[in-house]
Amino acid sequence: MDSANLSSLPEETLEEEQSRPREEQRIQPPLPSAFASVPVRPPTQNSLQKYAPLDWSGYFDEEKDVSIPDSSDVFHVYMAGTEGPVVFCLHGGGYSGLSFALSASKIKEKARVVAMDLRGHGKSSSENDLDLSIQTMCNDVLAVLKEMYGGNPPAIVLVGHSMGGSVAVHVAAKKTLHTLAGLVVVDVVEGTAMASLIHMQKILSSRMQHFSSIEKAIEWSVKGGSLRNIDSARVSIPSTLKYDDPKKCYVYRAQLEETEQYWRGWYEGLSEKFLSCPVPKLLLLAGTDRLDRPLTIGQMQGKFQMVVVRHTGHAIQEDSPEEFASLILNFISRNRIGPYGVEIPGLRRPSQSET
Repeated sequence: MDSANLSSLPEETLEEEQSRPREEQRIQPPLPSAFASVPVRPPTQNSLQKYAPLDWSGYFDEEKDVSIPDSSDVFHVYMAGTEGPVVFCLHGGGYSGLSFALSASKIKEKARVVAMDLRGHGKSSSENDLDLSIQTMCNDVLAVLKEMYGGNPPAIVLVGHSMGGSVAVHVAAKKTLHTLAGLVVVDVVEGTAMASLIHMQKILSSRMQHFSSIEKAIEWSVKGGSLRNIDSARVSIPSTLKYDDPKKCYVYRAQLEETEQYWRGWYEGLSEKFLSCPVPKLLLLAGTDRLDRPLTIGQMQGKFQMVVVRHTGHAIQEDSPEEFASLILNFISRNRIGPYGVEIPGLRRPSQSET
């Protein structure tokens, strides 16, 4: 038993005891044993404080809504940094742009960061939040980029996690983003993803579906193992929830279980598309057994850089934000990607006079 948790015992000096009348000494009750009952343990850090939400402003510099012309679609983005290429981040299914918050606070020291809430996620709103087809999400990303930067965007490094990695690859493979300077895919490989699709509905239904408070949702995400970094969970989890008035509880914002018809399209042919993108490429994995045959051959041929980030779960950018940020910045430095990008063969470069 930890002595620090024992209740303090009454203390009297020998002189005080001896100065009392003998009768009074005899009627003094014996001192209670320290082990007669379990002492009250002082309260540890209150769980409401430990799992309290953290605001995005501690990591990003600005948030704003990007409205798409001729539609009611409004996409929410978080931004950080003032110079360098733009690291444009796309989150996974069920996550939000705040999945990149902790890593953005490091990346912004040397580059700009934009993290977008994809359709049906976070604070974004669209005409059809359930249309998560790969084509629709690619069009969303390109539309946001056009609204933010016009026809002459700065150098763009697309970074995508899981489902967002698929979107990043498909956007890059279109070869229409003429300032695309790099592609980073986080923990998604076609072979593994396709094999796991048959289990996805079971995985989604096995999650806790209702939370009495945001703090409880944050606690569950950490104790359940989906996220391993409490601070990242405190920033990112609140944006993945919405309050259900009839049920008087919090539920998931993204209705992934209703988008199954699009899942195969996210990952089919992904490896070949990734290898075909004519820009420097980085694949970050949380395990060593996830390369399929095309990627194994591609890696042997030196077509992309691969790094296995150990001791993380699926969300590498949340579990190890500092290492993730360092890998992104090293990728930018290694490939000499400046504010205006590098010359990429096969991609049209705008002239300085173009807008």
